Amino acid sequence: MRRRVSSLVQSRPPRTLAQPALGSRIPLVSLIQALSVAEHLNFRHAASALGVSQSSVSMRIIQLEQDLGILLFERRHRGVRLTEAGQHFLDHVATGMEHLEHAVRTAGAIARGEQGRLRVGLYSSILAGFIAELLGQFRELHPAVDLQISEGRARDTIREVREARLDVAFVVGVPPAGDCQSKPLWTEVLLVALPERHPLAGAESVMWSELASENFLTRSGAAGPQVHDHIVLRLAEHRIQPRIQRFEVERDTLTSMVSQGYRITLTSEAAAQAPFPGVVFRPILDEPEPITFSALWSPHNRSQALLHLLALAQRKSEGAKSPGIR
Repeated sequence: MRRRVSSLVQSRPPRTLAQPALGSRIPLVSLIQALSVAEHLNFRHAASALGVSQSSVSMRIIQLEQDLGILLFERRHRGVRLTEAGQHFLDHVATGMEHLEHAVRTAGAIARGEQGRLRVGLYSSILAGFIAELLGQFRELHPAVDLQISEGRARDTIREVREARLDVAFVVGVPPAGDCQSKPLWTEVLLVALPERHPLAGAESVMWSELASENFLTRSGAAGPQVHDHIVLRLAEHRIQPRIQRFEVERDTLTSMVSQGYRITLTSEAAAQAPFPGVVFRPILDEPEPITFSALWSPHNRSQALLHLLALAQRKSEGAKSPGIR
């Protein structure tokens, strides 16, 4: 736009710093009326189409021509004709008006949560369960909203929410909210992932005491630190020092390591819905309570898209009936 405006004033004397920019002296209504005159090539017809007086249109066009220092229209007995300069100017004005109308429509749609982006941080890969269904439903209801999804450690995603780099984070547990707001949404049964040839693989369920002598695998990132702490907590109840190895790998790679006999790991019910060759998933019978998952967001975030997602999550949480969600 700067290039276009500057091209219109090349023939005029250079302005000083005290002089306002040319565009600031041209009312938008003058440009709209000029475009109408260019369309109808008649002041009376243009005025009629705009619902204003012919004299008002004529006076605004004269003032516009004086401001620009060019003649936009050649006046004739039965109408007007665009000059070459007028044609060039109004072609650019028409393009600018299209951009302005698009900006107004887009801004309104973003304000209503119909367009824009929504940045979501997750505790682990999306496979199934509550979070996958939630985001799938949101995309169906708001197809023009760009869902930007990232995975990371809970503390990292929470920090990014506070720094306004994420709109919402879905995390394990109910983290201290601090300057954020959080809402527990769903729970899942905690499962142990075992190699299919493991002695416990044939059992319908296992006990923590049966896992005490096992080597556990956890990830360094995502929910790995929380899984590590949970293993330590549960085995401490049995006065056992756990053996845990951490790996800087993705969730699927860790599960593949289980299938290859690197030993066992913990996972959620939703993650276990995807079959994995060589791995079986078993519930831990004496696990006192299921895993809670929460949404966390900043109360200062006024994004309507975020509010739509949170409202949908709340409705889904209240009405969830599937076996994996309690």
